[in-house]
Amino acid sequence: MSLISRARSSISKVESASAVRANQQRRQIAFNTNEAGFTLLELLVALGIIALVAAIAYPQVTRYLGSARTETARAQMSALSTALELYALDNGGYPTQQVGLSALVTRPSGANRWNGPYLKGAQGLIDPWGQPYRYIRTGNGSTFELSTMGRDKASGGTGEDQDLVKN
Repeated sequence: MSLISRARSSISKVESASAVRANQQRRQIAFNTNEAGFTLLELLVALGIIALVAAIAYPQVTRYLGSARTETARAQMSALSTALELYALDNGGYPTQQVGLSALVTRPSGANRWNGPYLKGAQGLIDPWGQPYRYIRTGNGSTFELSTMGRDKASGGTGEDQDLVKN
């Protein structure tokens, strides 16, 4: 083999090795640009969709929460009414106006036949809006009335603001 043909062969090998390296570099650059992540526009579109869904869902969730509080108040008033009935059976009458609903949790003075507590804790004496239930002993002491003013803590109202009364 002549010197020229050996030189051509070496040059050809060097060129093919260079071509292979160049192809690898091009592939690496293309691979890195595909891995760049999300664009700002894609992120803004995703955030916009999330905000739209939240704006539609929020009123519905708050409506369910309000009706759940009202139903919780009704259930608590029913439990209080039952506890008052048990108190009356044991003590011969409902608690006085001065003692109030606390007689269901702690023994009032003068209640010798008290067999309580009639409720597990004092948290049952507070409505879902953070106010104590109102207790009124009516008539000659043979009946009572439980009430709560609702979320607005004022007389009247509808929805979550409605007054709840149990006789």
